[in-house]
Amino acid sequence: MASIGKFARRTFLIGGAAIVGGAAFGAWYVGRPAPNPLTPGQGEAALTPFVLVTGEGVTLITPRAEMGQGAQTTLAALLAEELDLDWQEVRIDHGPPATAYYNSALMGEALPGKGYDRSDFMHGLAETIGKVAKVFDMQVTGGSTSMKDGYTRLRVAGATAREALKWAAAQRLNLDVDQLRTENGAVVAPDGTAIPYTDLATDAAEAPMRAPALRDPSQWRYLGKSMPRLDMVEKVTGTAQFGIDARPEGVKFAALRINPGRAAMRSFDASAAEGMAGVERVIALPNGIAVVGRNTWLAQQAADAVEIEWEPAPYTADTAAIFERIGAAFDSGANSTLRDDGDADILPQGATEVTAEYTLPYLAHATMEPMNATALYTGDALTIWSGNQAPTFTRDHCARAAGLEPEQVTVITPYLGGGFGRRGEMDFSVYATQVAVAMQGTPVQLTWSREEDMRHDFYRPGAMARMRGAVQDGSAVLLDAQVAAQSTTQQAMGRWLGISPGGPDKGHVDGLFNAPYAIPNHRVRGYLADLDVPVGFWRSVGASFNAFFQDCFMDEMAHAAGADPLAFRLALMRDEYPAGAGVLQAVRDMSGWGGEKPANTGRGVAFSYSFGTPVAQVVEVVDEDGTIRIARVWIAADVGTALDPGIIEAQMIGGCIYGLSAAAMQQITFADGAVEQANFPDYDALRMHNTPLFEVQILQENPHLGGVGEPGTPPAAPALANALFDLTGTRARSLPLTQSFDLLV
Repeated sequence: MASIGKFARRTFLIGGAAIVGGAAFGAWYVGRPAPNPLTPGQGEAALTPFVLVTGEGVTLITPRAEMGQGAQTTLAALLAEELDLDWQEVRIDHGPPATAYYNSALMGEALPGKGYDRSDFMHGLAETIGKVAKVFDMQVTGGSTSMKDGYTRLRVAGATAREALKWAAAQRLNLDVDQLRTENGAVVAPDGTAIPYTDLATDAAEAPMRAPALRDPSQWRYLGKSMPRLDMVEKVTGTAQFGIDARPEGVKFAALRINPGRAAMRSFDASAAEGMAGVERVIALPNGIAVVGRNTWLAQQAADAVEIEWEPAPYTADTAAIFERIGAAFDSGANSTLRDDGDADILPQGATEVTAEYTLPYLAHATMEPMNATALYTGDALTIWSGNQAPTFTRDHCARAAGLEPEQVTVITPYLGGGFGRRGEMDFSVYATQVAVAMQGTPVQLTWSREEDMRHDFYRPGAMARMRGAVQDGSAVLLDAQVAAQSTTQQAMGRWLGISPGGPDKGHVDGLFNAPYAIPNHRVRGYLADLDVPVGFWRSVGASFNAFFQDCFMDEMAHAAGADPLAFRLALMRDEYPAGAGVLQAVRDMSGWGGEKPANTGRGVAFSYSFGTPVAQVVEVVDEDGTIRIARVWIAADVGTALDPGIIEAQMIGGCIYGLSAAAMQQITFADGAVEQANFPDYDALRMHNTPLFEVQILQENPHLGGVGEPGTPPAAPALANALFDLTGTRARSLPLTQSFDLLV
């Protein structure tokens, strides 16, 4: 399969129908042609950018990374469903950096509007606008878009390949195409003659244009069912290849040590490190050093032995000063007012006013696999093994670092040991490239220590909210929400593309302006803090903090109104967003909400709409002799079409654990310009002994496909905080909760 790494300039059209390597490609693409990146070898056929047929079988060239979320398993099911492949016959390779693999759903999310009330027309417009991602080469895994982007594209790719293979068999058998069918990886004639796809590959590449008809869901064999994860055996047996497992011949190992204040290096003395046996070289970088040695542990020990004088941090030095700057953003003009219903300035006559202020900390991604990349620079080419979420951006940034053209760079994307947005950044791949250039001709694997990882993340921004509401006759009549934080989008787009998007920052207020509560006087304003603390996309992005602000305050208003918290939300949502009301009703029934609770027990509910999916959660906490345990969580989510219920359930649970961990015990703080947390003892997560029991219900009432990987995270923190209030009567307005409660850790 080495031929996959070669880029051909054959193009494909996607319109009423399209041509890829001579085969019909389907009706899902509008716009200019994009190159097909696959160059098939002898006896192989790249029927589309996603389907490679060889003598060994059919390979899905997947456009999205596998970082534990199960995306490649479901993408393979989408393909196999139309191509009539046996499940166990699907092979998967991650696609090379290529425009063909742009993420259309990611750009579509930028369309104005709340999302939950989007019409069919607006959904169609979002799909069209999504093609702009092609212009920017946005081959990105993120935003809970893998299925939204792949749902039609992979089915069309499978159907297109199926029709091309049938055409090739028809020519060979001198039959009409309509007389043939496909089954178990073969084209079958009326007399039972079966020709395997592998025997038809070369001929199928010459097939004329034939627009495929997609199968009705009633005919699905795999979709809608819980399928075995295609990466399961490898990961259970330890044979799965992650970035850190790359072992090109002759590889050397390197460790990194860079300025903890994210500034330059003034000077260094490497004499102690250079005298250590097995150390081959100390390489100066603009903001630190890398040490190359015979193994990673030695390189890290040697890096620690280097004496370095650092330049000071370019941003405010400590946590208190940073949050003063965030708070000061409220005094500047609002960047956005994306919701402004009624008149939020005037308190309705006879209503009771409710106010609250909330503060949330910066957070790290803390991926289990430490940041790493392996690179080989030969002088006129670069190969980089990098577990990344953005292959085209990785290619382009590494090309610049090596002084090469993008066409001279090969990016190999293995499994990712967790991403959560962190591996959408390019820094870890660029550092490896810089080391490889200094070690020309020798492959070098650069692995970060956990300390370097924790102190050089692109953090979930710290955020503050000022909430003002009013209740009357048991319901909310006013909500005026203001949130201040750094802009993740502006920083990330600047790093990725060298641009800083202007206008209202929709992601900054996601989960707040589009909370589907029918409150007559409802305003949401976003303020951007002017700070240089490095921030980036963290699982569920703005919804991760805005859901806490929104649904903790909804709880406060419900109690001020003398209403049941779940019934309070449900009444405001039932007509505004029926799918959201459905998940609230589901967790109500699952948890037995409103019934008798065991002694020393508290329950809290929260809801969030994010990435096209409404999710409701009920968290139960138990006081066990003064220590509070998170005991149970009930989750309901409406994803529209449940392509793989097992994977969806796993992602909802995983997302909730991620959110509960952050809510309970995680924070990033600063002193003297550097992050104080260094490793997991300073930044712990839920473990087996304190992880609750889960029950998940998946609904399918939403008219459109929603995201899965991220929507389980936002409701976790407010549901837990609301449960702790129910148990103790203490209202938490800042995180982590271990600062206010004796939680089991």
